[in-house]
Amino acid sequence: MRRLSYPRLILVCVFSLWFASAAWAQSSTSLSTAEQIIRAARFDDVKTIKQYADQQGDINLAEPDRGETLLMISVRENSQRVFEYLLQHPKTQLDQRAKNGDTAIMLAAYLEQKESVQHLIDAGAQVNQQGWTALHYAAVVGHFQIIQLLIKQRADVNAETPNKTTPLMLAARRGEMAVVKYLIVEGADISLKNMLGWTAYDFAVESERRDIATMLQELMLTSTRARK
Repeated sequence: MRRLSYPRLILVCVFSLWFASAAWAQSSTSLSTAEQIIRAARFDDVKTIKQYADQQGDINLAEPDRGETLLMISVRENSQRVFEYLLQHPKTQLDQRAKNGDTAIMLAAYLEQKESVQHLIDAGAQVNQQGWTALHYAAVVGHFQIIQLLIKQRADVNAETPNKTTPLMLAARRGEMAVVKYLIVEGADISLKNMLGWTAYDFAVESERRDIATMLQELMLTSTRARK
């Protein structure tokens, strides 16, 4: 195969870069305003977000698929500059929900972003709501520090999902002994049942968390004896 001379190689590279830039610019201009702003949130382009807000754009714009707001997108994509700007913006609705009911603080808890959870709390985000909560999500992933943080902010330790699953049940299934013990100390009710009739003990048994199942069984027996 014939090799290109150095000057020709440089020329080919220049044209390739120019063509790629032109193609990107064309694709950007073909996007709607909403698509451009959503992209800016994903790629931490805070300058574009600021310009949009200054022009009275909807700072709580949501993408059409999941219904996640710009704030939630910044959490999901770890776009820190956009996240910080949106937290400070007076029109940002911190507790706006996506189509599945998630809020920004719930998403941050699920993604194990402790600092984001703290910043959202400081900005006034609610830790409690009907159905799934940030505490449920923190229990699902077993993040002890986020769980502590949420409970210190008076998160409902016995909050129930639509099928009555509690954070303790989810922690028992996860198998985090330290989390299970902490939730119980903070008032988690081991006797609660979900719509299938399962307690936290049943969740531990189902997921083969034998140490947690044994502990919960002993606690239930002790509680039963105390009532007699």
